[in-house]
Amino acid sequence: MYPDNKMEALERIQPNRQVIIFVLMLFLSQARSEPYRYSVLEETEKGSVIAHLGKDLSLGTGELAARSARVVCDDDKQHLQLDRQTGDLLLREKLDREELCGLIEPCVLYFQVFLETPVQFFQGELLIQDINDNSPVFPDREMFLNIPENSRPGTLFPLKLAQDLDVGSNGLQKYTISPNSHFHVLTRNHTEGKKYPDLVQEKALDREQQQEFSLTLTALDGGSPPRSGTVMVQITILDVNDNAPEFVHPPYETQVLENSPVGFPVVRVSARDADSGNFATVSYNLFQASDEIKQTFSINNVTGEIQLIKKLDFEKINSYHVDIEATDGGGLSGKGTVIIEVMDVNDNAPELTLSSLTSSILENAPETVVSIFRIRDRDSGDNGKMICSIPDNLPFILKPTFKNFYTLLTERPLDREERAEYNITITVTDLGTPRLKTEHTIRVLVSDVNDNAPTFTQTSYTLFVRENNSPGLHLGTVSATDRDAGTNAQVTYSLLPPRDPHLPLASLVAIHADRGHLFAQRALDFEALRAFEVRVGAADAGSQALSSEALVRVEVLDDNDHAPLVLYPPPPNGSAPCPELVPRAAEAGYLVSKVVAVDGDAGQNAWLSYQLLKATEPGLFRVWTHNGEVRTARPLSERDAAQHRLLVLVQDNGEPALSASVTLHVLLVDGFSQPYLARPEGAHDQAQADGLTVYLVIALASVSSLFLCSVLLFVAVRLCRRRRAAWEGGCSVPEGRFPSHLVDVSSTGTLSQSYQYEVYMTGDSRTGEFKFLKPITSNLLVPEPGREVTENCRNSSVFS
Repeated sequence: MYPDNKMEALERIQPNRQVIIFVLMLFLSQARSEPYRYSVLEETEKGSVIAHLGKDLSLGTGELAARSARVVCDDDKQHLQLDRQTGDLLLREKLDREELCGLIEPCVLYFQVFLETPVQFFQGELLIQDINDNSPVFPDREMFLNIPENSRPGTLFPLKLAQDLDVGSNGLQKYTISPNSHFHVLTRNHTEGKKYPDLVQEKALDREQQQEFSLTLTALDGGSPPRSGTVMVQITILDVNDNAPEFVHPPYETQVLENSPVGFPVVRVSARDADSGNFATVSYNLFQASDEIKQTFSINNVTGEIQLIKKLDFEKINSYHVDIEATDGGGLSGKGTVIIEVMDVNDNAPELTLSSLTSSILENAPETVVSIFRIRDRDSGDNGKMICSIPDNLPFILKPTFKNFYTLLTERPLDREERAEYNITITVTDLGTPRLKTEHTIRVLVSDVNDNAPTFTQTSYTLFVRENNSPGLHLGTVSATDRDAGTNAQVTYSLLPPRDPHLPLASLVAIHADRGHLFAQRALDFEALRAFEVRVGAADAGSQALSSEALVRVEVLDDNDHAPLVLYPPPPNGSAPCPELVPRAAEAGYLVSKVVAVDGDAGQNAWLSYQLLKATEPGLFRVWTHNGEVRTARPLSERDAAQHRLLVLVQDNGEPALSASVTLHVLLVDGFSQPYLARPEGAHDQAQADGLTVYLVIALASVSSLFLCSVLLFVAVRLCRRRRAAWEGGCSVPEGRFPSHLVDVSSTGTLSQSYQYEVYMTGDSRTGEFKFLKPITSNLLVPEPGREVTENCRNSSVFS
């Protein structure tokens, strides 16, 4: 990251830039191998134009702004800025060559020009030219020299050199000394490029004539105009000490690791003096050391051991030249040099700097640039070599671009439903020992697109509701989920048009658009509509809405809301009821009649049971519970009454149970030729009081009428069979296979007629349940005179 005081110079990175692979290959192929070189004088005013960079890069007006061009310096300090409108490369601040490069010559500031859309790099070099803005400076205001009086002419006495921060011709060039009769100064060039002043004795000294000299040493640089610095040289003439200390092994060379602790002994120097006594005692001092050397090293005055007093840093200074002065007791001194080379250790972890970052990516986007970043290691050698990697299990790849710049991009389109967020850890590891690494985590969010349709939890639903329900009753709920997010996952429910156009769907059910609740619009009737199907659609709220559908089957459950309906015997229609004839010779179990009833309900609500509630003579007749057949319970006798009245109850199996009742009239006769009359129930006692004569007359008339009816019925049946006519002018029974919609309720007992009913089955043929029965009426024979009673009974046995 850049320092805070430099952040205002950086343009904000525009996210969501998508760069495909061929663009990366394009800018790599266009990368210029040779850098663009420019020069500028140090201390040039801020905002000065260095070059017209847009023209040099062959970019048109406004193209730099359109491609988000910016300048990045290698030292992470923003010394330069780019005017995107004009294409000029400008100074952001004054440049001080001495601050940037010190004594290094030439002083070059390396920078890169970075174009983001498409990505392209250009390398640049800015040569900072020195101006003569620094004067030579001596470390002290005065120098003190002790010169023995027996020194010979031509002897050289080293003086402390001046330092000039300028370089080249603006740097220190020569030394001069104030005019005198005994000394002059000699400028000597050192192998490092430094210029040292040596004081040269021109003639013999006489301490008795002059004990001290005060001279002015002047250092001159080569600028125009030249600058100078001065120092006073105080020379004291000493008594004879004619041997100066000499170092044993000049120069000393040693190496020290940069992570050596404070107090670490670097090297020990040693100097010898050929004199004896006090003149042979040698003390050691750092000679004309810079502030950096004084802060880093110290020397033991007696032993000459040099120690570390501050931690070293190879990345700042990789070698030191330390001058040592050995002085004897007589004031003579010798000079020695210690060259200390700092050895690099892997003490700097790699650095990672983001240049561009896209924090959100559409899930169906093609290969997209997520981030552009630069890595750097301040160590050298293998310690500065780096490896950059990301985890293997992520759909992202790293591509090197230009000079330690990397691009992180997606490997393929992402799927938000599979994973909505990625935390990508970029690991940069150097090759030093031990290896150091830096990790930087980038959080990437996958934005949702509407690529998933809602899905119902079931492909079909079955809902049950009892008939006669209240309007607005909650029938059930359908549910659909959408794997997308946000508005793309907001599901709305609706009823789709039914497949049956005649189904009044709008009047049957309604659905809650947000929750999927289904409600009944009105009360349902099982007997009218037992089941219906509804198609429900679920659509999301995406910009291009996706939908799905499910089938909902609503089944209406039956309630016991219909009482049994008795089809036979028919209810009285105002005429006298026709009794069932039973011969007195009938044995036990003789079929007297059969009660036929139906129930409009279904299931157990339509299961009918029959029972005899009341009879004129209990124990003579019984009713079968399941089929309604009325049979004799014992053989008949002459003592049994001729007329009987039976009350039969028909009851369903619902909860609560509903019922109906029917009355059967039974007439006991000696034979079917016996005439009978339908009488009111109160006439029974009077008939018993009639005489035998009345019975004989009635019997004769009945037998005659019955015989004639039988003959006519036989003839009519034969005619109907020949003509194959259905119920035309007669009351015959059809022969052969019954139609599928008819049911035969004829019996083999004393019923004199056969009954046919048209059966209306329920919608579901599997149940085999009656919906209702409709009897088919037949035309009776035209009554003849004297046969009113017989035909009246027959008419009462056929109902409409």
